[in-house]
Amino acid sequence: MNADQRILFNLRLSAFICGKQCLKIVPIFMLAWAAWGQQTVAPTPDPVGSPRGDNFENYNILQSFELGYRWRAVGGDEGMYRSTVNYGDGLRLLSSSLYVKSRDGHGSFFDEITLTTQGLGNDPYQSAILRIEKNRLYRYDLTWRSTDYFNPALTISNGEHFMDTTRQMQDHDLTLFPESRVKVFLGYLRNLENGPALTTIQLFNSQGDEFPLFQNIKQETNEYRVGGEINVLGFRLNAAHGWEDFKDDTAENLSAPSPGNSPNDLTTLSLFNLSQPYHGTSPYWRVALFREGKRWAMNGRFTYVAGRRVFEYNELSSGTTFSGALTNLQVLSSGNAQRPAATGNLTLSLFPAKNVTVTNQTSVYNIRMLGTSVFVQEQNGVFTTPVVPFQYLGIETIANSTDVDARLGPWLGVHAGYEFSYRRIGSVEDQINAGQVFTAPDNTPIVQSNELHTGVLGFRLKPIKPLTISVDGEIGRADKPIYPISERNYQALRGRIEYKRKAFRTAVYAKSDYNTNSTSLTSYASQARQYGVDGSWAANEWFSIDASYAKLHLYTLGGINYFVGNGQDISGQDSLYLSNIHTASLGARFSILKRADLYLGYSHVQDVGDGRATPVGAGIDTSLHTFQAAQTFPVRFLSPQVRLSVLLHKQIRWNIGYQYYGYEEQFSTLQNFRAQTGYSSVSWSF
Repeated sequence: MNADQRILFNLRLSAFICGKQCLKIVPIFMLAWAAWGQQTVAPTPDPVGSPRGDNFENYNILQSFELGYRWRAVGGDEGMYRSTVNYGDGLRLLSSSLYVKSRDGHGSFFDEITLTTQGLGNDPYQSAILRIEKNRLYRYDLTWRSTDYFNPALTISNGEHFMDTTRQMQDHDLTLFPESRVKVFLGYLRNLENGPALTTIQLFNSQGDEFPLFQNIKQETNEYRVGGEINVLGFRLNAAHGWEDFKDDTAENLSAPSPGNSPNDLTTLSLFNLSQPYHGTSPYWRVALFREGKRWAMNGRFTYVAGRRVFEYNELSSGTTFSGALTNLQVLSSGNAQRPAATGNLTLSLFPAKNVTVTNQTSVYNIRMLGTSVFVQEQNGVFTTPVVPFQYLGIETIANSTDVDARLGPWLGVHAGYEFSYRRIGSVEDQINAGQVFTAPDNTPIVQSNELHTGVLGFRLKPIKPLTISVDGEIGRADKPIYPISERNYQALRGRIEYKRKAFRTAVYAKSDYNTNSTSLTSYASQARQYGVDGSWAANEWFSIDASYAKLHLYTLGGINYFVGNGQDISGQDSLYLSNIHTASLGARFSILKRADLYLGYSHVQDVGDGRATPVGAGIDTSLHTFQAAQTFPVRFLSPQVRLSVLLHKQIRWNIGYQYYGYEEQFSTLQNFRAQTGYSSVSWSF
């Protein structure tokens, strides 16, 4: 994940923590996605050294290294900068690559080695990819990544929400006899996340206080894989068996007795310990069968996971309530369940004519959770909540789709399709009994089913060779979607016009997605429209340019029902969100006398919201100002950059770069930041 991706990902998270409606995640996610096009200014992509490499005995070797120094200067909210960009000062190996290949394909222990690294040393995002291969004997692939995540959230939680973790992932794949009809696969994956964090909890009732807690995050995943592939009679059969083990042993505790965030009230906390281990194993099978022929083709895939999860939640706290009375609270929850899941799909493709393809796909999905789960809360030795044991949840889905693609000539192609899916959801719970006297469980399942019908129609037109016009639409109708925000009556239209001639390319596109979902309890509607244009031009060997612009309009409206005060039920209100995101990027590359390469880039992403200047006031009216303040989230992010690479010798380059990051929220300045980052490095090959 590069810096721009990291920035906008965490902006989504910050918006959510600030108390904005969850619907904000969608437009801010699109804000992040739109900014992904521009990479971080370092490392330098310009090659160094001979493209043919150097010969040593029976091997040809190409290698390069970029060693440099990063610097930064941050103004505004440094915590927001660290939770997004997070590049700091220091010396590091920005990138390296090594390619060793046997000249005659008959090396002693290997025929090919490829190794690439990025950010090793002190970068928050480090990676290494290694491949070792011996023709017809083996191929080994290793991927390693390390990501530092820092999020103090100081401006929105009084310094009491904090996370400083490191996630390290390694994935190993070994293939024996990779070029034969019979292959053997072995694999191993390990994923770790560790580090300190802070959070808060409210005790001992709705009138209580908030207290900061220390967290020790500890999560671990291990996966082991074994499998093989065989080719016989035109069929290719691939099968794998794996075991995935997951552990989350994060614990929370109170470092010292605390008066809470409101020391003037009587609520205090003298003791708090929380243990919440969550362990599971997921042995699985994956089987795939392929066949390709002149008149037909097929592929079938099947996956089965025999998942099992076990968790315990043990919370113990002591202190005084808002009235000053001593109290002890214990919360116990545990569960032990099987989670089998099976999926399968079969795709058949027929080629009745040279220019016609008919494809039919059938998919089946079944997941179940069977077991027990109990929640109990006890205060001062008295049960204060009912016991609600869980027994069963099952989701079954069957879908079938047929698509026809016809090429009516070199200038026209059409496609059409229809899909039907049926989903059934059932659940069983024990009876709720506040008196803690268990009776025979009511095993009558609660069942809900849903049918979805979808139609697709489109065409592709080439009136002249450089010009391509593509248009397609989709209409769907569902009778009982599971969630109020699920697709029910929806339609989607997409169009794209592209012109490409030699080194020049440009395209314009438009998309729209509308959905309405009304139920007996509430209603929901969403509108999304996107327009854009992008293009590139390699004018000659020393100049090229690329640019893009897009606008995304998002409007969502849903009914909500909630409680206020002493449990007063409020209905008839609306949850509304409006977003208008503009995204622009520009990049130009210059080659100067074949000795220097200059890159200039700029990206700008801005959500103008609904045009209002303050959180409350203009805009779409609502009876509650709290809701009006969350109806839109104007934000701006911009990042210009410049990079210069000078060829000092055929094997040495000197590189220098600068990048500016600016983040600004319109309704608040607490999280705004501006950062100047840069680097200087030397790339060489030997």
